[in-house]
This record gives sequence, C-alpha cells and structure tokens, in this order.
Amino acid sequence: MRSITGIGETVLDIVFKEDRPQAAVPGGSTFNAMISLGRTAGVRFPEVPIRMVSEVGDDHVADIITAFMARNGVDSSAVTRRKDSKSHISLAFLDADNNARYSFYKDHAHAQLDPENLSGIRFCKDDLVLFGSYFAVNPLLRSFTEGLLRTAHDSGAILYYDINFRRPHRDQLAEILPRIEENCRLSDFVRGSSEDFYILYGTDDPETVYRKYISPLCPEFICTCGPDPVHVFSHGRHMSFDAEKTHTVSTIGAGDNFNAGFVYGLLAEDIRKDECAKLSEAQWAALVRTAGRFAAEACRSLDNYVPEGFRV
Repeated sequence: MRSITGIGETVLDIVFKEDRPQAAVPGGSTFNAMISLGRTAGVRFPEVPIRMVSEVGDDHVADIITAFMARNGVDSSAVTRRKDSKSHISLAFLDADNNARYSFYKDHAHAQLDPENLSGIRFCKDDLVLFGSYFAVNPLLRSFTEGLLRTAHDSGAILYYDINFRRPHRDQLAEILPRIEENCRLSDFVRGSSEDFYILYGTDDPETVYRKYISPLCPEFICTCGPDPVHVFSHGRHMSFDAEKTHTVSTIGAGDNFNAGFVYGLLAEDIRKDECAKLSEAQWAALVRTAGRFAAEACRSLDNYVPEGFRV
C-alpha cells in the first residue's frame, strides 16, 4: 500500500483585500497541498495514509491547524508542538489582480521537530513524498528533514520537491543553496516558479535554468510561470503545456495546489518509481493537466485548497 507524506511548514494565513481582512485560514505551502490531497486522494483512495511532518506553536492557532488537518483526513501525529512558542502567522495582501504580497511573522529561531514524533515514520517503494520551501532548508531543522528525505529516497519513494524560494531569505542564499541542490539530487521531480529562479539565479528563462542549474541534479523539471505555459524538461526533451484558465479570486495556494494535483496524478495513474524517468509526452500532459485543474480550482476562492467534494 502506498502512502503520501508532506514535509513542510504550517501557518495561519490572514488574507486582506483593500487593507481589510477577508479570511483567516490554515496554510503553508506543503500544508495547502496536503489538505487538497486529503480532500481528493483521501476520498478516492481511503486505504492510502496521508500524513504531515511539521511543527506548530503552543497556542490556540496550533489547535485550529491540527483540528483542521484531522477534519480533512491528514494525520498530524508527526507534527511537533513547540512548547512556550507561537505558531507562525502570515498576512497576505491581495492587489487589484488578486495576486498576494506577504508579511510573515515566523518564529524560525525556535523551529524544532520532536524525534519521537518522527520515529514511527516508515517509507516503502513507490510511496509519495512532497516537500519544499524554507522548511526543507532551515538550518535548525536540516538534520531532521535531510534524514527523512534520505530515508525516503533510499526506500524507493518518489520525491517531489517544490523549491519555493522567497525574497526574505535571499540574504541566506550562500548558506541555503547547497541544501537546495542536495534536495534536488534526492528528488525525482523538481518544480519551481519563474519568480523562484530569478531570485536564485538572476534569470527566469526556464531552459537556461534547466540546462545550467537543474539538469545536473535532477533530470525531471517543471517550471510554472503564473498564467503562462508550464515548461517541462525531461532527459533532453522540452515540452510546453498551456496553463489552466480560471476566474481568479486569490492566487494564494496556486502553486501549492499544482503540486497536489501532480502528486494526485501520480497516484491516480499508478505511476511507480521506475517509470518516473521515462514518462511519455502524453503522460506528462495528463499530469500537468491534472495539476493545472487543482491550481485553477484553488484560485476560485479565498481558501488555500480545493473545496470539499472536488472531483478531478
């Protein structure tokens, strides 16, 4: 039996429009994807365990987040509750096009994972692991996250890495970049946005990014560019697929749900570890199409995930 594991941060997102609060919802890049997977893969494949590795503070926000996970079929037994600390908060300010500008209030200095919470995690061949963002390179968590990722890799799990690198951490780039590269080496699929790569490498050209920086580390690469076509590179092939069109209420969670849709597609199409490096163009098209549907659906509301009852 396969399983799905998400490794990433949790936050409470408070969403503003015209400087007025509109919603407060649990969030975090990998977290958003796991909630969408709980609402879709968890319903269609109830035999597949879905779990989250993360941390929260010791407050009411943590109660909200963990209860929300339980309601959506995501196991929180590997979520560490940090004593005497606050959960992370994010303020998202939507502009006229409903794109978000963020202010983060995060207690990175006290980030920690409880080894006892992680001790029961086991990976098997063809399990699915989704991870990314600063959580995956945070120096205080790196011994735990790298250990989990290496164990998953060595067990034959499929690793999907969303780089999701943001400007607030740019001054740490020299320290973080080797960890990003190591994450890529461990992964079967690497995704990033054109914005990520402009911050990391000073270019947002997908082909340049792939040839110069990603292909030596991971041959399967996905670059999303907002509403523009999705670029896929695989062992010398370059494929381009139109992004899903939608009426946008908020772009928060768009990339996260692209990730969720891609992982859902790997499960629904029963794609195994040994097949990841030899997907046909038709298979890539189907995976990107499903990923795009998840992303588009998430953009239609102020929530960070696809709605309950969403069917692919």
